[in-house]
Amino acid sequence: MYLFDLSGKVAVVTGGTRGIGMMMARGLLQAGASVYISSRKPEAGDAAAAELAQYGTVISVPADLSREEECQRLAAEVGQNEEDVNILVNNAGTNWGAPLEEFPAHGWDKVVDLNLKTPFYLTRAFLPLLEAAATADDPARVINVGSIDGLRVPYEYPTYSYSASKAGLHQLTRVLARELGPRHITVNAVAPGPFESGVAIFLSGRGSAYITGAIIPVDGGIWAAS
Repeated sequence: MYLFDLSGKVAVVTGGTRGIGMMMARGLLQAGASVYISSRKPEAGDAAAAELAQYGTVISVPADLSREEECQRLAAEVGQNEEDVNILVNNAGTNWGAPLEEFPAHGWDKVVDLNLKTPFYLTRAFLPLLEAAATADDPARVINVGSIDGLRVPYEYPTYSYSASKAGLHQLTRVLARELGPRHITVNAVAPGPFESGVAIFLSGRGSAYITGAIIPVDGGIWAAS
């Protein structure tokens, strides 16, 4: 279990109040990390923190992460309590579906802002805290939550901006992996299918210290079969 032990680690999970984000937060807590979760609604954060508290130390910091200044505020608030951050999970995201002829500009902007721009702004805002935790033997970790819809052409729903934003996030993951590798920070992405899934514990632990720039589908073979 040493390769998966996160005792003493500090993690931040955006969108950690429901779905995949909450599942990842729970797993990180169970592995021994203390976890900060963030979502736009304070009441959702409080409810999630109360539910997750049975597994370890969890703190909710509400923030509207579609805005860069809120990404900076989140990092600053975490930095008031912590000297470093070992794990940043960029999970907050949104979707929009509409037929091609009707797809609105604000649907593009809302999805791309949160799914693609926010992970970049958050990684940059947390960089000092991540660098403070990073060592050559045990790098700090950035885990981006992409989607198999960023690897394949989705056919279930007309979600043009969603699939484009997730494909962009996968490429951003590779770019940041190259940029931050020399700083002892790994950057990987999980590409889940349409169910609760993830490999966050593996990517956070010593077993993945030599993995960066990877896009890992966790979808039961949906992408491979397509």
